[in-house]
Amino acid sequence: MILLVDFGSQTAHLIARRIRNLGYTVDIVIPEDAYREAKEKKPAGIVFSGGPSSVYEEGAPTVDKRIYDLGIPMLVICYGFQLVSLQLGGKVIGGKKEYGPADLHIDTKKLTEAIAKGLPKAFTVWMSHGDEITGLPEGFEIIGSTEHVPFALAEDKKRKIVGLLFHPEVEHTEHGDMLLENFVKMSGLTALQKEVDVTALVKKIRETVGESYVIGAVSGGVDSTVAGALTAKAIGDHFIPIYVNNGLMREENREHVQKIFEHFGVKADIVDCEEEMLALLKGIADPEEKRKTIGKFYIDVFEREMEKYRKDGKDIQFLMQGTIYSDVIESKGTKHADKIKSHHNVGGLPEKMQLQLLEPIREFYKDEVRKIGKTLGLPESFIWKQVFPGPGYAVRIRGEVTKERLKKEKHADSIVLEELKNADLLQTVYMSFPIMSGADSVAVKGDGRFFGEVIALRIVNSRDVMTATWSRLPYEVLQRISSRIVNEVPGVSRVVYDISTKPPATMEWE
Repeated sequence: MILLVDFGSQTAHLIARRIRNLGYTVDIVIPEDAYREAKEKKPAGIVFSGGPSSVYEEGAPTVDKRIYDLGIPMLVICYGFQLVSLQLGGKVIGGKKEYGPADLHIDTKKLTEAIAKGLPKAFTVWMSHGDEITGLPEGFEIIGSTEHVPFALAEDKKRKIVGLLFHPEVEHTEHGDMLLENFVKMSGLTALQKEVDVTALVKKIRETVGESYVIGAVSGGVDSTVAGALTAKAIGDHFIPIYVNNGLMREENREHVQKIFEHFGVKADIVDCEEEMLALLKGIADPEEKRKTIGKFYIDVFEREMEKYRKDGKDIQFLMQGTIYSDVIESKGTKHADKIKSHHNVGGLPEKMQLQLLEPIREFYKDEVRKIGKTLGLPESFIWKQVFPGPGYAVRIRGEVTKERLKKEKHADSIVLEELKNADLLQTVYMSFPIMSGADSVAVKGDGRFFGEVIALRIVNSRDVMTATWSRLPYEVLQRISSRIVNEVPGVSRVVYDISTKPPATMEWE
């Protein structure tokens, strides 16, 4: 077993997922319990995650220094490495912040070391850190460096500690799985490869729910549909999927929801409420308030529907949601994590609800959810459908959501999808969408001065949502999208292309 100490990193759970995918067992603990858990459970290895804190912050998470005397191999990442350096006599300062890609160069004399086995001399790694290690503790040797980080990969052989100032767990770090596997092999473990057990997921739903009925929040997206399909498979017509047609979702979703659940012998309940949703959003510009307003409205609708079904004699105890782990961690899912934003199905829920939550895929990432969908027999065209946020177009309209701006956003979105499809690129990108930026700029239309809104275009590639890079689309495709939006969508002056990676940027603008 590997013991993972979670210092609040957005990707702590992802480290565990990567190690489990390699075939090893992982237990996650908080720093306060790390020494006691390590002493009692005697893991083969210990991993320190990164985290949002500075080691010098008041109340920053820390560990009992006696953990270093246990003789257990350790892999310490970013904040974890900074903490180890500070506790063992190294020098750490609030230095150059670094986010996104960097080139790691391995000392050629160190390529034979166990941690570097099979690695090339140079490869891309993903950075996300603030504090800077300016002096390694005694006993550490440098194995690899980047342009700005001389101690990017280092090892203390005597204490059996490997330190990284980059994230091996994220998709965009090349050879990250190899680094993790090299460490686990250094710990002496043997892999026991496992796939996601869909039968076990279905059994767990059945055991949790019993004879109760479940209403399900389904949006037509991959996550909620896969969660709904699992629930339908588990309890049949005791599952009632509800699609809240609030005007904030893509137009085809209504028909899609109906067809998907008919496949499982379940009829979806469609609730039309666009005018009511827009009335609640009137005057709201703050992103968090928008998300929470939408989240509360969903719950209000579900509870209204619940009363309707209860009058028909159905004992409804649960609300099913398609929450996945990237939603959880961005909504401050662990003790030391920072809150990035309130996902409507995690951080946007009201404190008091009449229903218990059922979240069958809460512990999985997007690529794992797609695999579950495939196992359930969902169509390939659906499994690889582009993701869409739960709050819908509302978080792609900066500022107030009005009927007019919503109409423009939908029009621009249809142009983006159409042009990507025409160029045979729609299936090659993870997500694409325009953003009504709320910023105005000058333009010339019909030989006259025009002052209109700027639309930003965000098209990204990702596997598990925890990291993303902007899509390198052909210029002629970007040109067609830009020209059509400016010419066809009223009140738009120009289109700009967002080339920010995640981190530091999030997928959505709000």
